[in-house]
Amino acid sequence: MTTTRRTKTTDEELKQRLTRLGLWGLLARWDELGDRPWLPELVDCEETERQRRSFERRLRNAKLKRFKAMADFEWDWPTKIDREQIEELFELGFIAEAANLVLVGSNGVGKTMIAKNLAHQALLAGHTARFITASELLNDLVAQDAGGALERRLRHYERPRLLIIDELGYLPCANHHADLLFEIISRRYHEKPVILTTNKAFAEWNEVFPNTACVVALIDRLVHRAEVVDIEGESFRLREAEQRTAERTRQRAERRAKRTRKSAAKRSAATQRS
Repeated sequence: MTTTRRTKTTDEELKQRLTRLGLWGLLARWDELGDRPWLPELVDCEETERQRRSFERRLRNAKLKRFKAMADFEWDWPTKIDREQIEELFELGFIAEAANLVLVGSNGVGKTMIAKNLAHQALLAGHTARFITASELLNDLVAQDAGGALERRLRHYERPRLLIIDELGYLPCANHHADLLFEIISRRYHEKPVILTTNKAFAEWNEVFPNTACVVALIDRLVHRAEVVDIEGESFRLREAEQRTAERTRQRAERRAKRTRKSAAKRSAATQRS
């Protein structure tokens, strides 16, 4: 049996890993334990376990809930979608650039699915993320008392590396909501990116925030250095519902036909006996 003698470089790398892990006891006894053959494997196990626990914690805090993987995305269904643009986003360059991402499209075209998958990819890359609908976010902020409570809640949404705000435009918002959203976007501006999904073109945001003076400033701050993804097409969910209805109708027809055949067979058998 042969053993591989660790080099000085390898020892220094191992010490750095022990330092990052905070295994101070092993570092303190390096002269005694540094050449033990089991030490690198122990460090590997500790790093792997901490990475696993870190991912699970960040996934739990992201509140993504259930979502379909991008492998199930039907690229041929939308009438307009830039697949190359979206696939490039999964390289997460927009996070490094702190560039916002706005997904615009009608109901059911896959905006939320893409946003959640991007968030999951960011978690796998070691980032923190938080997913929340626009109505939940704004109602949460409005519910806070002015002053300290509101400031703490604003910092809460400022903290994640990636913030995903879903479904802006589905419900009308009060004037104060626009101010709060502007505050969130401003605090993250040039520092941490936001993914926002909306069913409204920017020209229609006055319908979402009627009589609000800061709408233009909000859009300007949001889209500066941002990437906008336009998706057009019929609803995936509506199509799935229609397919599910058609399948159930077919199954019911088959069951009726089967019952009819059984009844006919029984009547035929009774006739033959008589």
